Amino acid sequence: MQVPLQISFRDMEPSAAVEDKIRERAAKLDRYYERIMGCRVVVEGKLYHVRVDLTVPQGELVVSREPVNHHAHEDVYVAIRDAFDAAQRRLADYARRQRGDIKVCEAPPVVRVSRLFPTEGYGFIAAPDGREIYFHKNSVLNDAFDRLEVGSEVRYVEEQGGKGPQASTVRLVGKSHG
Repeated sequence: MQVPLQISFRDMEPSAAVEDKIRERAAKLDRYYERIMGCRVVVEGKLYHVRVDLTVPQGELVVSREPVNHHAHEDVYVAIRDAFDAAQRRLADYARRQRGDIKVCEAPPVVRVSRLFPTEGYGFIAAPDGREIYFHKNSVLNDAFDRLEVGSEVRYVEEQGGKGPQASTVRLVGKSHG
């Protein structure tokens, strides 16, 4: 940090131990973004409210952990931990944006229904890797289960079920279903 860490206490006595914990946590922020220009931390209250202001090249990141309904914030160290954990996440997100890293959300692959049991209300999808993925009629969007046939093109979202992989969301693809 270019500017020394600033720590303020409001509605409470300053504490060397609390300051040490804040200094320790603030020092770790450089791991997430090395161009932090300054850091100000305000600790206040009995139900502790911790605010972390980070000055970065193109602005300021502010994290404020309010004590409302957080009885864990009766402990100042828990409030500090929560505030700095949130600051780390915000700083990591900021650093990714600065680097131009963008998460690419790929559409699920288009696959085909390999087996279908209409009276029982389930079927299987042929996954790209050769596995068969179970799906239940309730997983098919837009009440399209009755329109499915073996060979129908679908997109799906896979999750781990009680008996192995299953499709949690199945979308029929086609001209009117896109």
